[in-house]
Amino acid sequence: MKTNKEWHEKNKMPKNATFEQRVKWHLEHLKNCSCRPIPKGLLNEMEEKNVTTLHDLQ
Repeated sequence: MKTNKEWHEKNKMPKNATFEQRVKWHLEHLKNCSCRPIPKGLLNEMEEKNVTTLHDLQ
């Protein structure tokens, strides 16, 4: 898997990120980098809350 180093340098995950911040970061990450998938724990939480897009967080 290829890492987009420039994107990672400009887009750090916030310290003690909320659920919403984590989802936003990981969805943007998918669009810009292919170094790793969304963690299973977060995917499970997203599924429980029916969140699949940034729009679902609003």
